[in-house]
Order: sequence, then C-alpha cells, then structure tokens
Amino acid sequence: MNQTKQIEQHLDQGYSITAYEALNLYGCFRLASRMYELKESGYPFHKEMVTLDNGKRIAEYRKIKLPA
Repeated sequence: MNQTKQIEQHLDQGYSITAYEALNLYGCFRLASRMYELKESGYPFHKEMVTLDNGKRIAEYRKIKLPA
C-alpha cells in the first residue's frame, strides 16, 4: 500500500496527522505532497496551523465530515 493510501486510511479513522507523525508512522518525508494528491482526487480535508510548545507552527490535517 502506498503512503497516500495509508494517510487516507489514517484520516478516515478519525485521526489528524502532522508531518512528524507521517514520517514516524509511514516513512513519509513529504506529507504536503501526499495531501496534494488527496486533494486532487477530491478527498475532503482541512489544514490547520497549530503552535507547538516550543513556539514552532506546523500544519495538521483532518478529514472533513461531509453530510450524508
């Protein structure tokens, strides 16, 4: 299974993901590129910039739950 599919399944399970988590869980060095692939395929997600305890800001991605 490729990294994009693994990340999609991760988000489908209701979890958020950051670049650090993507690297540790799936060996993905370029989360933004994988998220671009998901966006191009029509996958609904939201990007939020979060501030870590050390003051650094990183992107966190979550799936958007669409109405049925």
